[in-house]
Amino acid sequence: MHLGNSSWGLSTFSFYLMGIPGLEESQHWIALPLGSLYLLALVGNVTILFIIRIDPSLHQPMYLFLAMLAAIDLILASSTAPKALAVLMSHSCEIWYPTCLTQMFFIHAFSSMESGVLVAMAMDRYVAICHPLHHTTILTPGVIGRIGLVVLARGLLLLIPFPILLHHLIFCQSVVISHAYCEHMAVVKLACSDATVNRAYGLVVALLVVGFDVFAIGVSYSLILCAVLRVPGRDARLKAFGTCGSHICVILVFYVPGMFSFLTHRFGHNVPHHVHVLLATLYLLVPPALNPLVYGVKTQQIRQRVLRVFYVKDKVSKH
Repeated sequence: MHLGNSSWGLSTFSFYLMGIPGLEESQHWIALPLGSLYLLALVGNVTILFIIRIDPSLHQPMYLFLAMLAAIDLILASSTAPKALAVLMSHSCEIWYPTCLTQMFFIHAFSSMESGVLVAMAMDRYVAICHPLHHTTILTPGVIGRIGLVVLARGLLLLIPFPILLHHLIFCQSVVISHAYCEHMAVVKLACSDATVNRAYGLVVALLVVGFDVFAIGVSYSLILCAVLRVPGRDARLKAFGTCGSHICVILVFYVPGMFSFLTHRFGHNVPHHVHVLLATLYLLVPPALNPLVYGVKTQQIRQRVLRVFYVKDKVSKH
């Protein structure tokens, strides 16, 4: 029996999320650290946005891009965690077809946007180090706003075809997704009809986004490295490298697990499925949770502003 979108109303057609296959008995324990990561992501990114919003001295290119990153991380984590935690903790496995497509679109679109913002932040570091006298005149608020719009438009335009192409597939009687959330390839694998176009487009988008962004980041840091090596004095060079440290950490946290998840989904047939699902879920929660900590620890201005806010609140509460 084959079930297509023509025979199922969109309001009644549902998928069932399996959670983490093979670890059903311990899923509620796994939900605890995942829930902690989500809570950390919410608190950390809201704090970053609040601090940048209230402090005019932080209305500079680096921090405006950081605010974009924090907003994207909030949406990315909130698109994944609530349903994944419901599946793991209370076995609330059913997800309506439109909801599944919406979740899938948000996850992949905002992952693309996060990658784009990391490119913009690499360009910001290049301008700040290689053209320090013209940093604020090159990256004006208007330019930063246009960069943000380009990042947003790219994420939307490239990922809108995902749900549209899926809508034309015919699904088998089995509609159980072996995942904790609606991941594109996990849904595509359920189709009975030919999904070659879906697979090919997903691969092209992943290679295009990651390939271009990693190349652009690599070029930016190559130019930064050449400029820094020409700076006289060891202390000056270390200071210049130090301004890039937090951004490099965020890049590694985002791309390394992301590439592992992408490659294992398509080529890692020997990787246990529960390992892949667990890492894919962590990939969407760890960067949003760690990014505020990385910037909070490594960026002196943000660290001091956060401490000042809590110090003032502590003094007010005592009086």
